[in-house]
Amino acid sequence: MKTAAVITIGDEILIGQVTNTNAAFIGQKMSETGIEVARTVVVGDNYDGIMKVFREYFGQYDALLVTGGLGPTHDDITKKVVADFFGAKLVMDDRVLENVRDRLSKRNIPMKKVNEAQALVPEGCEVLMNHWGTAPGMLFEKEKKFFVVMPGVPHEMQNLMTEYVIPRIRAAGVSQVIKHRVLKTTGIAESSLFELLGSVDDLLDGRAKLAFLPSQFGVRLRITVKAGSEAEADEIANEIESKIRARAEKFIYSSGEVDLEEALANLLTEKRLTISVAESCTGGMIANRLTNISGSSSYFERGVVTYSNKSKTEVLRVPEELISRLGAVSEEVAAAMAEGVRKISNTDIGISTTGIAGPTGGTPDKPVGLVYIGLSDAGGTIVKKMVLPDQRLRFKERASQAALELVRRRVLGL
Repeated sequence: MKTAAVITIGDEILIGQVTNTNAAFIGQKMSETGIEVARTVVVGDNYDGIMKVFREYFGQYDALLVTGGLGPTHDDITKKVVADFFGAKLVMDDRVLENVRDRLSKRNIPMKKVNEAQALVPEGCEVLMNHWGTAPGMLFEKEKKFFVVMPGVPHEMQNLMTEYVIPRIRAAGVSQVIKHRVLKTTGIAESSLFELLGSVDDLLDGRAKLAFLPSQFGVRLRITVKAGSEAEADEIANEIESKIRARAEKFIYSSGEVDLEEALANLLTEKRLTISVAESCTGGMIANRLTNISGSSSYFERGVVTYSNKSKTEVLRVPEELISRLGAVSEEVAAAMAEGVRKISNTDIGISTTGIAGPTGGTPDKPVGLVYIGLSDAGGTIVKKMVLPDQRLRFKERASQAALELVRRRVLGL
């Protein structure tokens, strides 16, 4: 078994009223099992549309995983379409009926005819008992293919996947291993990173795939390897990662799910360095990210939000004359802020931000998106100037990322 398709049923998904988290969960779990999800599709609560997708996909993939449309109301038609697809009649399952009665009784809800209908299942299916809800899952195995139907309620579907579906698929035999390796980069645009890595074909040598996944925090590089064993997959991924690091090590701050603040926390802890933060345009976001990590008190001494000019002079001792002459958003003020917070907190590193988050406040000389990031340590003071043309929250996220990355590179001497 190698490939699968995920079919999500429900008008609420199509109109954007509900986010399709089910497809993401199923895709992740199937990939971990060694099954490639080659297609995912959303279908409305329409008999003909659902039937068309069933007929088209069942012949193409080793497994179909269907969620949604198993509730007790008139628009929940999935079970009827499934029964017709397999030419089966709907029959009452006593175990499911008892489960429905029991769950409703515990919630003091009277049993009605519409609730009893949830215990109807297509004849010949394997019933997957849903101990987290009233709608059962259903599994068909035909022509060495799996057809699985599960409720759309996320926690019910997740439990059925974990408890029944994944073990059954593994028992049937999976002929490959799929490994994903993620390298996180920042401080380099997607196009520049692509050019830096050179020929992707030479890099991968036909043994893997490489995806570039940009966001406001940087570009994630996802290496995907299919192999016959865990050891072989790891060996290939390791070789490709080594090649990527040889070309772009400066921009890679972590692998896996480690965010920049955690990578920096590990680095500061290892080097036994302390840090303090003075923020204006980022409004405390840098301090928030640094203190999201358990044990942050060992390296984070304090953070101050000096938003007004008055607070910059009163708290950080930035000279009033400097602000009057050059403006609060300037290289010199950013430097003075970093030096000031480092001095009052007696830390190894002081970091600062001052800028124009917008959408108002910009001028031709100082446009919206302009930010200065200051860093002061025993080696002196440096300031980085950036223009981040984005909406306000995105600006703060990108500026905080740039500030943390400036510290990381300074500590590593990059």
